[in-house]
Amino acid sequence: MARLGLAYDLRLPGLTPEQRARQYRTCLEQVEWADRVGIGQVALREHHGSDDGYLPSPLVLGGAVAARTSSLTIHLQALVVTLHDPVRLAEDLAVLDLISGGRLVVTVGAGYDPNEHAMFGRSFDQRPADVERAFTTLRKAWTGEKFELDGRPVRVTPQPYQDPGPALLLGGASAAAARRAARIADGFLPVRDRFYAAYRSAVVELGQPDPGPLAKAGPLFVYVAEDPDRAWQEIGPYCLHESNAYAALARASGLRTGFTAYPDIDALRSSGQYPIYTPDELVALCRQWGDESRVTIPPLAGGMPPELSWRSLELIADRVVPRITARPSPPASFRTSSPTGVIA
Repeated sequence: MARLGLAYDLRLPGLTPEQRARQYRTCLEQVEWADRVGIGQVALREHHGSDDGYLPSPLVLGGAVAARTSSLTIHLQALVVTLHDPVRLAEDLAVLDLISGGRLVVTVGAGYDPNEHAMFGRSFDQRPADVERAFTTLRKAWTGEKFELDGRPVRVTPQPYQDPGPALLLGGASAAAARRAARIADGFLPVRDRFYAAYRSAVVELGQPDPGPLAKAGPLFVYVAEDPDRAWQEIGPYCLHESNAYAALARASGLRTGFTAYPDIDALRSSGQYPIYTPDELVALCRQWGDESRVTIPPLAGGMPPELSWRSLELIADRVVPRITARPSPPASFRTSSPTGVIA
């Protein structure tokens, strides 16, 4: 059956610090719940300087998730490495991997918001080179051996739980990113599926095993309700905020992310981007999508109140999960191409 996973960015427009803290507590309660009921993965996202408080520190939240769970895979998706010091990032990721007992997977992103790079004093145009430098540094650092970086001695300890370290995927939205992933990453997560073919071809050209076709992805948003029409009136404003906020980021960067600004919740619902299913509908679709498909459940999307998110999750636990048995494979399964000899 399809693989169910949660996702959080914890954007909360216009809320007080107390309300924001409640949302963070709810997130941790929900991942603990997911760990118990058999949902196998949580994705934590990253942006900076957003008006709505979009999660800026997935590493810190990942540590809290690791401490509250025992089997849930923690997927940083995506970690904007161009905004991080690679040596300190190697340390933080190693500690998070140890806390989680090797349940960490990292999708590396170059970032697409010029304002974020300006905020951290980073060159937006230098992102491809910075991504490659990050991959090289992380992998050298996780050996535990001394090496030089920009003429200075570096040694990172302790080493991660996983050997040789957490799986490092590359996210991207271009054929160039796909080819880069084939050279340096353990896998590729394209923004649009059509770029995966370039990745697959590049892996084979490098003499590595064919990673096979891209796993079928279900929708990036799923909400479950007995009465979808009524539920849409309740959650629609939060979905509208999320879609329009992502659309604004896309306009600022010139990147086509698939998000569009909509004037109202009716127009957004007509787009089909935010589907609401009955429990039986979701089970039927999961069976149709197949064992390797991924279904994303963002319970607190757009700042959705905890009580609305729990309604959906409880239906999923009671009426969907018992009929969906597949869980995400362990992190090692993400290693679809070998980095040996690429980053030295």
